[in-house]
Amino acid sequence: MKRIRLNLRIALRSLLNFKLRTVLAVMGVFLGTFSLIVVSNLSESLSLKTEQEAQSLGNNLLIVRSGIVRTVGPRTRLLSEAATLTIEDSKAIAQGSGLINDVAPAGNRNYPVRFENVVLKSVLVVGVTPNYTAVRNFRVKEGRFISDQDNRNLLKTAVIGTNVAERLFGTRNPIGKHILLSRVSCQVVGVMEEKGVDISGMDQDNQIFVPLNTFLRRLVNQDYISSISVQVVDESAIPAAKADIENILRQRHGIRKDQSDDFTVIDMKDVLALKTQAMSMISVLGRVSATVSFLIGGLGILSIMILIVNERRVEIGIRRAVGSRKRDIILQFLLESSFISLSGGSIGVILSMLASIIIFLAAKLPFTLSPAGHLFAFLASVSVGILAGIYPSQKATKIQPMDVIRS
Repeated sequence: MKRIRLNLRIALRSLLNFKLRTVLAVMGVFLGTFSLIVVSNLSESLSLKTEQEAQSLGNNLLIVRSGIVRTVGPRTRLLSEAATLTIEDSKAIAQGSGLINDVAPAGNRNYPVRFENVVLKSVLVVGVTPNYTAVRNFRVKEGRFISDQDNRNLLKTAVIGTNVAERLFGTRNPIGKHILLSRVSCQVVGVMEEKGVDISGMDQDNQIFVPLNTFLRRLVNQDYISSISVQVVDESAIPAAKADIENILRQRHGIRKDQSDDFTVIDMKDVLALKTQAMSMISVLGRVSATVSFLIGGLGILSIMILIVNERRVEIGIRRAVGSRKRDIILQFLLESSFISLSGGSIGVILSMLASIIIFLAAKLPFTLSPAGHLFAFLASVSVGILAGIYPSQKATKIQPMDVIRS
């Protein structure tokens, strides 16, 4: 232990004599550790957010949209609309396939919304049926949701999202108040729980839900709907259910084999898979950059240790002459290189944790840590120090006392 403590003191003194070179070598390891941990933490957080988004969309969900829709990355883009999707289509889908658990037809359009002197220029108003919350995994925070009586009797009731409630009413209770959707007065009967932004980038809290029949007759005066949310009985049955839906709608809409569909069936799992794939690419690029940083750090340690060996030939020769063993010289240089790498790694761990917390709070991401990322970063910093110190320590042991004395 005495020899180890002595060699450690010598190592620290030596590194202090080369402050700038030591700091630059530490920076290389720090950047590698920092980037690796931040990328690992963000990957874990984004994966968790993707799972939460999948649950918030609804279980085993297919979305039938009127017109042609294309999926580009994690987003969907409407290329053309059609006026052929109806409530009767949703009933045919529910009755025509044994793989369907429930369906929820819906229509939507943006309207200005007003309460007293507060006006919101554009809010998505969605006409829905009472089972919409079960199919799409929505929950009511205050009041109630749309009922069968509301839908059947074309009542002018509305359930508002939390964002709409805050902007229209502030701290006041919105239940029972009347709001204007364009020129139609509707009574607020409920407020939804906060949902956040969905996978398509839409703010789900900036919506107002009204009875579907009220929406079709009193707001838009049309017979066709925008979409049908389909809940499949099991995840494994989604491909077969999708094929059934396409066959049913093609027959009902009289679409020939040589004609294109006037609807699109979107599997939300496919959209989530694309998003996960994009995140995986970002994670891989982050890990590559971390590896490059570690290599640069290792080269920095290697270069400074070689310089230290060359500039301390006299010291090493005298130590050998007075009885220091080769393993003492090797231990000293390994301690110096390990100290550099562990310093950079420790600083990287602390600052990466702080940076991760700031990113989680700023981006409103789930807070999570990656144990695998932390462990790998620690092992990588230790390995860089040991590997970078092997060659300089071997070179130092080849210095002969007589050669130093002669020079």
